Amino acid sequence: MQLDDLGGEALQRVRRASFLILRTSPGNHQAWVAIRDCVPDFARQLRRGSGADPSASGAARVAGSINFKRKYAPHFPVVSLVAASPQRCMTRAELRALGLVADPDPQITMPRRVSSGGRAQAWPSYERCVRNAPRAHGQERPDISRADFTFCLLAIDWGRNVEQVTERLMLHSRKARQNGEAYARRTAERAAAAIARRRCPPLLEFREKLESASDSW
Repeated sequence: MQLDDLGGEALQRVRRASFLILRTSPGNHQAWVAIRDCVPDFARQLRRGSGADPSASGAARVAGSINFKRKYAPHFPVVSLVAASPQRCMTRAELRALGLVADPDPQITMPRRVSSGGRAQAWPSYERCVRNAPRAHGQERPDISRADFTFCLLAIDWGRNVEQVTERLMLHSRKARQNGEAYARRTAERAAAAIARRRCPPLLEFREKLESASDSW
């Protein structure tokens, strides 16, 4: 798993958990963590708890390559290797013990909207999801990844399926169009999984116990 845009104290906190650390630009680093028992949504908790960019794409950089971001022109920095610990693999419990894991996101609960005719509203407002999204890491613009996920979460909670939500997100989200249908589908599937866990907590608890027990088999 990628932890991006790390510097200073945040970098020191993840050093003991990372198998690879790269310097991508002055003051900015990218750390990679292998997680033996990762489950859905844990990656987001780790990004938030470690202070990494929560909306990072997950793309890898390679030591010795050049970081061609426009803001660095004309003196583009060279990506360099800071530290490597091959074979290092962490568990969720170990990462929590290091203080790198944030609490789960609060559940988003909104009442179903009903029109004057008594029918449920077909789609939530994508524009409202963008307006209410938190700021992107270190920037003033909205975090579009979080807005996309919130839109999918609400749409599925209002009765739409993954296929419908994927298609709708492609219409509304510029990021979805830039990253392709795979991004839109992945976001919709994550939202559907979150809704399923919220509606069936005993099943989630059973699955986590089963995963924990399987580590000792």
